[in-house]
Amino acid sequence: MRYEMGLSARSSRDYAAELNSQQYAAVTTDCRRALVIAGAGSGKTRTLTYRVAWLLDQGVAPWRILLLTFTNKAAREMLRRVEQLTGKPADQLWGGTFHAVANRLLRRHADLLGYRPGFTIMDSDDQKALMRSLVKQHAPREGRDRRFPKAELLIGLHSLAANTERDRRDVLAEDYPDLERWAEPIEQIFDAYAERKRQSNCMDFDDLLLNLLRLLREHADIREQIRQRFSHILVDEYQDTNAPQEEIIRLLSGGPDSQLMVVGDDAQSIYSWRGANVQHILSFGQRYPDASVFRIETNYRSVPAILAVSNSAIAGNTRQYRKELRSARAAGSMLPAIIPAPDNRTEAAFVARRIDELLDGGMAGRDIAVLYRAHFHSLDVQMELTRRHIPFRITSGLRFFEQAHVKDAVSFLRLLVNPRDEVAFRRIVGTFPGVGDATAAKLLAAWLEVLELRQREHPGETSVPVPHSELFGGIRVSAKLKPHWGAFLSLMDSLHPQGGTLTPSELVGLVVSYLTPYLHSAYENYEERADDLAQLSRTIDSSGNLDEFLAQVALLSEADQEVPEDDDCVTLSTIHQAKGLEWKAVFVVFLGEGMFPNRRVLEAGDLNALEEETRLFYVAVTRAEDQLYLSYPRYNGRGGDRQYCPASRFLTSLPPELYEVWEIC
Repeated sequence: MRYEMGLSARSSRDYAAELNSQQYAAVTTDCRRALVIAGAGSGKTRTLTYRVAWLLDQGVAPWRILLLTFTNKAAREMLRRVEQLTGKPADQLWGGTFHAVANRLLRRHADLLGYRPGFTIMDSDDQKALMRSLVKQHAPREGRDRRFPKAELLIGLHSLAANTERDRRDVLAEDYPDLERWAEPIEQIFDAYAERKRQSNCMDFDDLLLNLLRLLREHADIREQIRQRFSHILVDEYQDTNAPQEEIIRLLSGGPDSQLMVVGDDAQSIYSWRGANVQHILSFGQRYPDASVFRIETNYRSVPAILAVSNSAIAGNTRQYRKELRSARAAGSMLPAIIPAPDNRTEAAFVARRIDELLDGGMAGRDIAVLYRAHFHSLDVQMELTRRHIPFRITSGLRFFEQAHVKDAVSFLRLLVNPRDEVAFRRIVGTFPGVGDATAAKLLAAWLEVLELRQREHPGETSVPVPHSELFGGIRVSAKLKPHWGAFLSLMDSLHPQGGTLTPSELVGLVVSYLTPYLHSAYENYEERADDLAQLSRTIDSSGNLDEFLAQVALLSEADQEVPEDDDCVTLSTIHQAKGLEWKAVFVVFLGEGMFPNRRVLEAGDLNALEEETRLFYVAVTRAEDQLYLSYPRYNGRGGDRQYCPASRFLTSLPPELYEVWEIC
């Protein structure tokens, strides 16, 4: 295949003046293989965009440059900056996500893999719809009654196998051992899933990578054509690559004239749970012995005191490229603060009060963030901010009480307090296998009819004074639904406030036990959902009584309407979602041992997982520009479910001269 020759060099730009010395060395290198270790806040995007501009100014034709990123937003931003730098349109550059680039290449060559022209790409909703139909078709009848895994969970299993290039049965045994008893029907479903996609001439997102990889491996002529087209390959966020992406990079850059530059930070590799492998960046020099390594360590984001904490936090990791971030900024007015709080409610009250003070002092809400390891760590902060009428936006998904599994649990409590709560009833019976809208409506009508009869016989009753199994046991249900209906009524009998002997926390505990099989089959991250419900139990115990708690939930949900993007709101986010972002003031909460680092990581004794937890803490700390607050509750919960919570090792390992302790009551 014939390609255009490069353009003649023409540039009056003074790269040495516009970049620091470490950035300049990376941008202008002529080495064939380059690994750029760009520390947090060191201008990674600037380095990559200047590298593209440099190549263009050296006469490289734009269509010979391939820029691979992890988000469309990152690709658009880099191409926009290249246009600003060079004054040349960037539309001839190949820039985009791995999936977008794979799609472009497969459009030209998918016929070699057995696809017809015009293949379509399935989105996540398409995947779920197809997988659900296959589960209905292939799950054993007795399996459906025993909570056969749901479509969403199977999609997660299938995707993890694809993104790690592991055999599906190995993934099932190692990552989903509780599902092994269904190994045969699960494999049948996956085989049927692949066949239905072939018949429909469709690919899902994982197929885009796997099919490009197959094209490059099996068709040497196409591989060489692509290599000849792209003389320079640049990869952003290299520490986040999974197995197929790493192999695609290797195959694309394997030509005799190919130049490869990968940019990343091993200290910010935090996505192993979705297939990313930090070993790719750590072993780059072994796979490419001729590679040069460039370190960019000047940080333009954080004040020196915050960088001192981040450098100390990551120092103990054994697997890393050693680096020392240095601040380009002047010293700030305060050291990072460690705040031991008596309990989780007091911790949340401190965070909300301090945010109030910052807002009163003139700081914008958009410049403040509360970060956490797990979503349930934000529950008390959400409630405190709502009480104080401080607007906030959650960027890490739904607010706590909007999550499906939390709504499921709360629905039982709502129905206990108000047996005529139609929304709660429909939600509960919706967790029964095979119950759709029509069946739910019939059950609701029968339920309300029984209540109406009871009301006529006993005027003035506001609750159900007799066991639910006695009152509602006569409702006719199908043989398939009978065991689930019976289990539901038995649970409601257990929850029944006869004598008021159960605490709100004990009520939630019974609901969680009932829901556990459903959660296990419905959600890939079952253990995290269980943690959410455990925190719900502790929170409800400290809220007073059940009526008061449900009122708080309703008020919080009312405040949970989506906030417009341009509103001045405090950000609440998991640390995983906060990567790449920055704020003037950052609060990292629930820094207790077993909370962060995660209890399951500690129990497993996995050094690699613990080092990833350390990297996650490092990412959290390096989001802060001016002020950093690190807090933990000495006790989580109140009353009978109170748990002692010692300070995280991430705090106790810090030299005391790096921080100040704020004692609160």
